[in-house]
Amino acid sequence: MIYETVKLWDKHPEATLTSYVLENTPELKYTPRRTVLVCPGGGYHFLSDREAEPIAVQFLQAGFNVFLLRYSVEPEAKDYAPLIEAALAMKYIRQNAEKYNVDPGKIFVSGFSAGGHLACSLGTLWNIPIVRDAIGVTSGEVPEGIDRPDGMILSYPVITAGEKTHKRSIRNVSGHAEPTEEDIEAFSLERHVDANTCPAFIWHTFTDATVPVENSLLLASAMAEHKIPFELHIFPEGKHGLSLCNEFTCSGKEDTINAHNECWVQLAINWIKDFK
Repeated sequence: MIYETVKLWDKHPEATLTSYVLENTPELKYTPRRTVLVCPGGGYHFLSDREAEPIAVQFLQAGFNVFLLRYSVEPEAKDYAPLIEAALAMKYIRQNAEKYNVDPGKIFVSGFSAGGHLACSLGTLWNIPIVRDAIGVTSGEVPEGIDRPDGMILSYPVITAGEKTHKRSIRNVSGHAEPTEEDIEAFSLERHVDANTCPAFIWHTFTDATVPVENSLLLASAMAEHKIPFELHIFPEGKHGLSLCNEFTCSGKEDTINAHNECWVQLAINWIKDFK
């Protein structure tokens, strides 16, 4: 296995990318693999271990290459730092596709809660000037979409900075205790869906009291308006932060075990495998 960690950005050395990639051997020959970039949640305040390596293991077991992004959180999350780091991660994966046996046209980003906001930011804002400049991509140098994911897997994501937002996430990513109208516009991702937004697999629970289900509904509505394909699952019950919904990620909290919702993992795996 290629298990290694690289630093992405001298400006924020805490941002790292860890690979989980099965190597070719004389006996085992793998064709280039579909790949998932995992972004844990944590409100842009910390990075949840429950939504990090346990998720990577599931996707690895399903036959995908996996990369785990540990991105900057407060107070370093302002000025689009997490998005730039995610773009640098995607660029790194594509530029090293041969080394890691990656299918460069089948790279997905998976995010949870605030990590879902980051994943969706990468899927909608990958081409904004501040990202272009930071990752050194200009017209003619490299393919324009080198940091654009091919698809997004969004688990109970923070999407809007408006009425139904998770306030702490937006405060941390904007760097403002009271986000401005400009912040609300910039970080309300449903307002930035366009023809260049990538398809998505989205799941949420109706009873999520931390990040309201309207976040996923707003995104799905915007994607439908722009005719961007998506798969959406709204489960009737379940608190925020369910991760794998089972004993493996419950950390002793029985209310994060939800057998009914546990199928989201296989549904997402199927979505990736069926992706054209």
